[in-house]
Amino acid sequence: MTTSFASASESPRSRNRLAAEKSPYLLQHANNPVDWYPWGEEAFEKARAEDKPIFLSIGYATCHWCHVMEHESFEDPIVAALMNEAFVNIKVDREERPDVDQVYMTVCQMLTGSGGWPLTIIMTPDKEPFFAGTYISKQTRYGRVGMMELVPRIQQMWQSEREKVLESAQQILGHLESATAGQKPGAIEASAVETAYRQLRNRYDDREGGFGDHPKFPSPHNLVFLLRYWQRTGEPQALAMVEHTLRSMRLGGIYDHVGFGFHRYSTDSEWLVPHFEKMLYDQAMLALAYTEAFLATGQAEHERTAREVLTYVLRDMTSDEGGFYSAEDADSEGEEGKFYLWSIDQVRDVLDEGDAEFAIELFNLDPEGNYLDESTRKPTGSNIPHLQESHLEAAQRLEMEPDEFERLLASVRSKLFNAREKRIHPLKDDKILTDWNGLMIAAMAEAGRVFGDDEYVAAAARAVEFVWDTMRSKDGRLMHRYRDGSVFIPAFLDDYAFLTWACLALYDATGDPKHLRRATDLQDETLARFWDDGRGGFYFTSDDAERLLVRQKEVYDGAMPSGNSVAMANLVRLGRLTGRTAYDDRADAVAAAFSADVTRAPSAHTHLMAALQMASGPSLEVVIAGEPGTPDTTELLKVVRSRYLPHAVLLVVPDGKAGDQIRQLAPFTENYASIDGRAAAYVCRDFQCKLPTTDPVKLDELLAEATKAEPSS
Repeated sequence: MTTSFASASESPRSRNRLAAEKSPYLLQHANNPVDWYPWGEEAFEKARAEDKPIFLSIGYATCHWCHVMEHESFEDPIVAALMNEAFVNIKVDREERPDVDQVYMTVCQMLTGSGGWPLTIIMTPDKEPFFAGTYISKQTRYGRVGMMELVPRIQQMWQSEREKVLESAQQILGHLESATAGQKPGAIEASAVETAYRQLRNRYDDREGGFGDHPKFPSPHNLVFLLRYWQRTGEPQALAMVEHTLRSMRLGGIYDHVGFGFHRYSTDSEWLVPHFEKMLYDQAMLALAYTEAFLATGQAEHERTAREVLTYVLRDMTSDEGGFYSAEDADSEGEEGKFYLWSIDQVRDVLDEGDAEFAIELFNLDPEGNYLDESTRKPTGSNIPHLQESHLEAAQRLEMEPDEFERLLASVRSKLFNAREKRIHPLKDDKILTDWNGLMIAAMAEAGRVFGDDEYVAAAARAVEFVWDTMRSKDGRLMHRYRDGSVFIPAFLDDYAFLTWACLALYDATGDPKHLRRATDLQDETLARFWDDGRGGFYFTSDDAERLLVRQKEVYDGAMPSGNSVAMANLVRLGRLTGRTAYDDRADAVAAAFSADVTRAPSAHTHLMAALQMASGPSLEVVIAGEPGTPDTTELLKVVRSRYLPHAVLLVVPDGKAGDQIRQLAPFTENYASIDGRAAAYVCRDFQCKLPTTDPVKLDELLAEATKAEPSS
């Protein structure tokens, strides 16, 4: 049983202005007694007309503490009455309006030293904040003010201490403008890459894998950076950290062993107890990390994990139109994790005796349960399934042949999954976001290329066609969100940068010049609409977007890589693919624009560090000249795609008119052609080209020579 989002306008209990919205998060609040407005001029005009401050609440549909604050305060008629009298109340879905969220989250971090969701901002009718916080309980607890006390206090200050409030707002605005003004461009030293590696190594958890103590986030872009650092330098510890972390996450409770896919993060250091929500961007970035790790190491368990993640996405997170949904909630029936937990009795109700004992032992299920009550910290009788050894190790311990073990596990897992499907599902946030879809398209295309799986490539191509055909305005502008037949909000930097990445990945997987053309078109539009001509780098919002307090530029790689980091990687790759040095110049300018921030904390910018590694070389360009689909071309492509070449670019140039599109996009390929009717490979390293070859063995030797590791300093 799956809970879906119906239109709140169908309900006679609708009392506020969110009923006509498409955002699942806003629709969750459409029947609150709080008189919510969506972000828009109507709310600000009302605030000015009634001389009231604005209560801005920002969250998202699968946010656990957003649900808690709603149930505790926003559904409470007493709290709602206080809010309606004191404020004009605005609800924002942070995933629909990341621009609004970024500005006011920066304010919250400035004022409180931390941030999170739900984000609570109180501001003037001119959008100038004077109070910031996150979750606020109904009643004052442990010295932290609650809504019942806060709302009247703010109302009294607004009415009788207005000058003090406005002065505070002006001071906050001044600090915000200073914090987002940017710094003078400079150079990032080559040693920053080494520093990023050392910082990650120093934070590495030798016992459990991952970085830091707890909560522990997967941060797959850190792992991808380490893989590429290992490939370039041969540093064994970099690879060891990646291997250990990927293995530990796959074994732990952060992984859904029954239905596949990763939960958001681990609340402990052992990867056992997750925060149970599942986000599309996590699936995408982790699938990329496991796929890249497989290509680097050949370890079958990495391929298995990547494939299982994509199985989950294709099964549960893919729309009929081909786009990918955003997230699944942590909560069901009002309890976090209930959908995913198992008691031993529940397992025995589903499986016969032998299979049940196998599952109980393999998944480490305990009669008292390994999942603790949130308030009492006592066992609940429920378990988070997890492993303590690999499939091969478990098979050996159980004295089973690996194939026999896998068949039994698949049978047991299938029965548990089918039983779990009858439970009440967590809410699914079924909006489709261009940026998150870009990440998943890139992951699908990469997995299809590496694993030789046409299903993944087809899913990626179908999704990109959906975005290209549906999520653009009539004038061709990219849009940010689609849901229920409606596109909304002009696209942000992340939408353009991540979709460009997707198109480049699809070109790598297919050789179809259409995808490379789209990548260059998107990149050129990004430069035209988002580039900062004064200090370099990309703004998060376009030049004609709604004016907020400040126009921000983000470079920190948080839960996802930043738009600037991805844009820099795209520019470097496009410069190599097309020969257009203007792309390389802009990539250099991105790095220079953020040099001060990156130099202070290189390990907080690992996707940009990966781009910097590629930009600083050694470069590697491979051109295969030949007819796509023929045996000789296919053999040469197989050699290139079987190697871990994260800093290489690959072009496929058909002979004759069929290759005209590529030659137009990459004029330097004009004289690249097959030899004596056979496909030929051209390998160039650091702008020095070897003689072409038609021999796959010789090509493999050339690639091996071109990718010898450079020892780290």
